Amino acid sequence: MQRTRLDLARIQAARRVIDPVFLDTPLYRCEALEPELGCAVSIKLESANPVRSFKGRGTELVASLLADRGARAAVCASAGNLGQALAWSGRGRGLDITVVASRSAPATKLERIRALGADLELVDGDFDEARERAVAIAAQRGIRLVEDSLDIETCEGAATIGLELVGTAPSFDTAPSFDTVLIALGGGALATGVGHVLKAMAPEVEVVCVQPLGAPAMTRSWHERRVVTTDATNTIADGVAGRRPIRAVLDDLLLVADDAVLVREESIITGLRLLLDRAGLVVEPSAALGIAAILENRERFAGRHVVTIVCGSNVDMTAYHRWLGLAPAARS
Repeated sequence: MQRTRLDLARIQAARRVIDPVFLDTPLYRCEALEPELGCAVSIKLESANPVRSFKGRGTELVASLLADRGARAAVCASAGNLGQALAWSGRGRGLDITVVASRSAPATKLERIRALGADLELVDGDFDEARERAVAIAAQRGIRLVEDSLDIETCEGAATIGLELVGTAPSFDTAPSFDTVLIALGGGALATGVGHVLKAMAPEVEVVCVQPLGAPAMTRSWHERRVVTTDATNTIADGVAGRRPIRAVLDDLLLVADDAVLVREESIITGLRLLLDRAGLVVEPSAALGIAAILENRERFAGRHVVTIVCGSNVDMTAYHRWLGLAPAARS
């Protein structure tokens, strides 16, 4: 395999740094989904942890390194999940964390960032405006800027999911017999991390990245093999709604992804409903992208054993009920 920025030895060592609460997450065959999807489906569940997403794997590495170097503060831009994870990891190590987010981010994510003790600054606009503000804060205060997907720790933390998939972690004595992994694609940390491990240790497994049609920048960049930006995004999958891919991350993705596909909003919503009705899982839209990809191309995945990474469950329940046409939950 051609060299990416990631290193397998560092990824394996990361398991000794990451809090065990984020490791060895459930991996199981979900037969209830299979009649609807027409293929064998296994779920890698990354929402059963204190921050309800895979992001804690990466922020544990970041916060550990900062604490070891005597740093006292850090700042990040976040659509919501990274901010929660960095707040959680920083709190446990005595770090002062500032998170910059869009005012339009789901209120539940913003509330949780505050509850975890981080200072939260809101900006008008989207994630990319938040990123610009975070850069300015880091320069003004002389503190560490944590950039998701660009900072290699965020990718290598996510890559520990790949170790668990291929069966090298203690909880998995034998590797599952899957032949395709579907990975939500936003900034690229999850896709490049898991993809790197799979291509190094199970190269026969197809790595397929999935992004919403309303936020296609990284997928277009992958297909054109150059950075393609967009002026706006329009998707309920806020966690993957970036407009400006990072060149170094794209370079890594080009080496580890076999395909990158776009899915429609209606398919994401159907995926949310299937995960609720058939798997009993309430998840955020980004976590339903893999199911959406199967729905849109059943012939491609027919007869295969597919793993989909359910990457988070930080969802605004009012919006969730609206998307699925459910009656609002009664208040006691």
